Amino acid sequence: MIESTEEMTDGYKKALKQILTVSGDTELMSAPAYYDQSLNAPSMDARASCVSVIQDELGHGHIAYRLLEDLGEDRHELIYEREPHEFRNTYGFDQHIDNFAELVSAHGMFDRAGIVLLSDIHENTSYAPWKRALTKVSKEEQFHLRHGETWMRRLANNSEKTRRQLQEAIDWMFPMGVEWFGMPDDKKKHDDQLEYRIKGKSNDELRQDWLSRAMPLMDELDLDVPAHYDEEREKYVLEYDMPVAFDPDNKEWRFDEPISWSDVIDRWRSRGPANEKYVNMIQSGTVNVQV
Repeated sequence: MIESTEEMTDGYKKALKQILTVSGDTELMSAPAYYDQSLNAPSMDARASCVSVIQDELGHGHIAYRLLEDLGEDRHELIYEREPHEFRNTYGFDQHIDNFAELVSAHGMFDRAGIVLLSDIHENTSYAPWKRALTKVSKEEQFHLRHGETWMRRLANNSEKTRRQLQEAIDWMFPMGVEWFGMPDDKKKHDDQLEYRIKGKSNDELRQDWLSRAMPLMDELDLDVPAHYDEEREKYVLEYDMPVAFDPDNKEWRFDEPISWSDVIDRWRSRGPANEKYVNMIQSGTVNVQV
């Protein structure tokens, strides 16, 4: 286990900084993404839970930025002095969350992806300070997931309107969750984070973990998603070939449009339609950031 920078090679420190930046930015940007629709929650209890989720996410971002500070980065500069396009959060939090069904589906889909990623790091990482910090994070992320699943069940069984809203949310969020874990293993030339044991599982292994946890809920709620369990292969498989083109303005996947992973990476780097809004909310104090 690595405890301090004195024990790190330059390569280890660089790989650790990269994954911590993505983690911190993703946690931070989830707060403004969740904010508006949290205020539109259908009950006071639901609103309180949604605001609690936002508070937790800001705290999780604080943990990552605090660890980056130990590695020589400036926390204030990371949060307040970068341009919107310089943030490295996962692409799902660059999209507008337009209704309560999308909000709770984000808790059910995106927070589940966060749990898969951080649980792997918690179990396998060689960086001891992060391992210790993730004990608290893991417990709080489980609350976010339970909240999302509870409300997804309510919406699925409440009325035709709420079921339709839920299905429309899943239509764009499910493939976004699949994409969350990055390029397939056979497309990656190297993976320093695996080699340095900063994480323990590859992209495809993490993606399969997410599918194995998300698909039972999709089946339970009878939601249409482009994936199924293959008995012969004993794994979940997608019913489309990655990568897939995405229309961010309409939040629609174009499954028949051929693209390359270079196109996907260009989209990620260009950021999504809500990127500037969410970063400005953080940097202006519209969402109060105590980090």
